[in-house]
Amino acid sequence: MRCAVGCGHLHRGADLGTGIDVVRGDAAHPVNQGLACQRGIEESQDPEGPWLTRPQVRRDGELVPTTWDVALSEAVMGLRRAHGQGEVGILGSGQQTNEAAYALGKLARGGFGTRYYDANTTLCMASAVTAYYQAFGSDAPPCTYDDIPEAESHVIWGANPAAAHPVMFRWIRQAAEADDAEMVVVDPVESETAEQADAHVAPDPGKDLALTRAVLARLVESDRIDRAFIDEATEGFADLLAALPDSESAAAEAGVSVAAVDRLATAFDRKALCYWGMGVNQHVQGTDLSRALIDICLATGNLRPGSGPFSLTGQANSMGTRVCSSKGTWPGQRDFEDPDERRVVADEWGVPVERLPDDAGPGPVGIADAVGDDVAAVWTVATNPVAGMPDAGPVAEALEDAFVVAQDAFESETTAVADVVLPAATWGESAGTTMNMERTVSRVRPATGVPSGVRTDLRIIATIGSKLFPELFPDPDPDPETLFDEFAGLTAGTVADVSGVTYDRLDEEKAVRWPAPDEESHGGYRYYEPDAEAEDPDESWSFPTATGRAQFSTGRQGDLPEPTDESYPLTLTTARESDGYNTGVRSRAVEDPDPVVARINPETLADSDSVEDGETVIESRRGSVRAAVDPDPAVPEGLVWLPIHHPDTNRLTVDALDPQSKEPNFKQCAVRMVAPEAREAEASGVVTADD
Repeated sequence: MRCAVGCGHLHRGADLGTGIDVVRGDAAHPVNQGLACQRGIEESQDPEGPWLTRPQVRRDGELVPTTWDVALSEAVMGLRRAHGQGEVGILGSGQQTNEAAYALGKLARGGFGTRYYDANTTLCMASAVTAYYQAFGSDAPPCTYDDIPEAESHVIWGANPAAAHPVMFRWIRQAAEADDAEMVVVDPVESETAEQADAHVAPDPGKDLALTRAVLARLVESDRIDRAFIDEATEGFADLLAALPDSESAAAEAGVSVAAVDRLATAFDRKALCYWGMGVNQHVQGTDLSRALIDICLATGNLRPGSGPFSLTGQANSMGTRVCSSKGTWPGQRDFEDPDERRVVADEWGVPVERLPDDAGPGPVGIADAVGDDVAAVWTVATNPVAGMPDAGPVAEALEDAFVVAQDAFESETTAVADVVLPAATWGESAGTTMNMERTVSRVRPATGVPSGVRTDLRIIATIGSKLFPELFPDPDPDPETLFDEFAGLTAGTVADVSGVTYDRLDEEKAVRWPAPDEESHGGYRYYEPDAEAEDPDESWSFPTATGRAQFSTGRQGDLPEPTDESYPLTLTTARESDGYNTGVRSRAVEDPDPVVARINPETLADSDSVEDGETVIESRRGSVRAAVDPDPAVPEGLVWLPIHHPDTNRLTVDALDPQSKEPNFKQCAVRMVAPEAREAEASGVVTADD
């Protein structure tokens, strides 16, 4: 698997040596039933990124190959020294198995006791996660893939599943092609998904919250809300109404017509699934915006099978990282700040409860900001903060001056600045489990042996843990099933209960969706329960909130962190490409990547004299990058589109955060175009004839 759709793949190892020779979809897997996308096949079968094949340590400023004993010894000494001096910062990933993610969280929180631990999933999903907790009392969408063919409207907001989730998009497109069904896309750019939609609404960049409020206001003004559901299952609607703008002024603020608002409102008159992605989450108001989309679903009664709010997760095991890694909650979504829950975890791990931090920490950007001050060393696992963080230039500088242990399967911008590099196995080489975006747990098994210079994430983590905290990790090479059983036991009785899932059950059933509190249960649509025994079944809803009801919100459109002005008149946005994921380390070179390609509207280019030989320099207040120009009418005028996977892109982005979720605002910042010759002349101190 490559993304959070969670497709089952069949891998065949190479006849000679190690590596994957053939990849295809697993027809017996209940998630994808044999379907597979090209990226999922190619990134397993023939990744282009340079593999890490031996441990490395830094000597006289250069990384040199070494043995595992030497590399692990230096990693342990550096982390131990940092732990004595201050804090150890640890960054995990949605690219790990559940077992490895659980072990890393156990080591970070129960061993080092650090607040400075998080994962790259916070960079893409934290706003949706926070919104789910606030609205429903627990994380994860109520919907499942079973709801897709049942929906009559498919509203895709700030996401491009045609590129990012091709298998899932196939299901959506097929469902939308049915009689009386439709697909409506909200995106400033006419994306690959928008091209295939029945309607496309393009708000001004960053003004989605105004648009969501315009849609809800229109539904309220025309009395098209589900009053019975609102009264029975929710609270806070009166406060929302008091804060709701009128539809016309909100539409104007969003930069769309009232007719476009009406078109969107009509989509929610029927059973509607509302999908959203990074275009919503990666915003300074990402939580408020996610809440506003949930509000529309609640107000229209779209919280039944075949409808509802469905956030689209990115990485292969983002959901698993959220549920089991002790990142934002203790395993099973146990409340991080609840002293009773902390005590349960401490008792399970056999550590003093005082060792466990009582808050989840500052998030990935806060960890990067603390390097050199509170954080004395950083350990990265299957993540690439030098390329993936917003305003990445200072992040790279801070890590160059810190002690860094980088654990990954491929070379990256982060391994290039590390003091110790630990080569890790990847999908097809490791055993364990994952969870997809609809809460389904699947087994992963090695199809090939691990190369002699490579070890699994779990083994590396447990080995370091056994040297530093042997009471936590008595076995330096534990069986993944043992770790899974330990994690699953900690979830018993929680809202994310997987205690009824075992390896034996997964062997038999292939995949199990939680909550699964016993070996017979299998999770379905959440929060909704019809009375199956009644002749005319009544509906009921139950939410793990303080009152048992779903919560409306009152957020309103605010200012962007960096609006355009005369000096920086263009807006930069970032998005995924179909052949890149997780900073693209599997699909590109690291030392000499291809130039970043900027998609820009031809009219924007016509008004500029900043393009020379098909190239320009894109410049923000934080940095500049030289880019090849792709004139593209799908991008609106005044917007510059860059791929978020390219290592140059985040030299430009702003590190402003959503204060509730700590997720960065990757999608909008102010930039300008500069002619490459003029920029080179300025850099060299040469005055041109035009100056």
